[in-house]
Amino acid sequence: MKDEFLTQQDITEHLRASLEPCHFILALWEAGAASFDRIDEWSDIDLYIVSEDERIEDTIQSFDSALMTLSEIELKYRLPEPTWHGHSQIFCRLKKTSPFLFIDAVFMKKSSKDKFLQYDIHGEPKIYFDKGDIVRDDPVDRVMFIRKLEARLEELKTTFSLFQVLTLKELNRGNSIEALVYYMGATFRPLVEIVRIRYCPIHCNFYGRYVYYELPGDVVTRLESLIFISDPEDLRKKHEEAGRWFWEIASSIRDEDLKQRLGIG
Repeated sequence: MKDEFLTQQDITEHLRASLEPCHFILALWEAGAASFDRIDEWSDIDLYIVSEDERIEDTIQSFDSALMTLSEIELKYRLPEPTWHGHSQIFCRLKKTSPFLFIDAVFMKKSSKDKFLQYDIHGEPKIYFDKGDIVRDDPVDRVMFIRKLEARLEELKTTFSLFQVLTLKELNRGNSIEALVYYMGATFRPLVEIVRIRYCPIHCNFYGRYVYYELPGDVVTRLESLIFISDPEDLRKKHEEAGRWFWEIASSIRDEDLKQRLGIG
């Protein structure tokens, strides 16, 4: 049965052939794993589609129609708008694919300024067609990026110091589920962020994505030891350890190190 599944190439080639002739659809490219040459059997398909500003809904209809000539659309979810990024976004799964190979499609107006084309951050896209020199690198302003990192570091230090009591008070109350939720949000997540600032600042806000590819092995192992919790007492110990590590990393970050990792002077 598995051999009958549509492949990533089946889907993207069919979409290219179906959408390119539409005069109002201007570009189609794939990002995500494709941008970092990491496609495997577990990958989904991250697509970006640009059209004339007033033709977004027509583009979505053309996209749906193209997919339905391949397979029944088994599941579909469109993000409520306005979305956080300002574009239209649809997730769907075809009946004739592995459940891992769902499609994440972002529909952008030609006039949209941020098309997630900073190659340093999002990788180099796999372009299926581009009718107007749309798909090109939007270089990161590294000086401005450093300034934002510095501001974010100060914010992290303040909020981390402020919110560690959230986990502790729930542990003291015997509310272990609430304690764990606070630990993940107020302790572990900012710890991962500051670790990424230290070792891979360009992806500082990627949280858990790509940690196995971008962080040193011993760092990943240490993070693993802090995310798997066996019981409330283990949570108390790991909360304390995570706090110590956060401040070790915070005190080790130097402006010159950030500049070197970002290729500034």
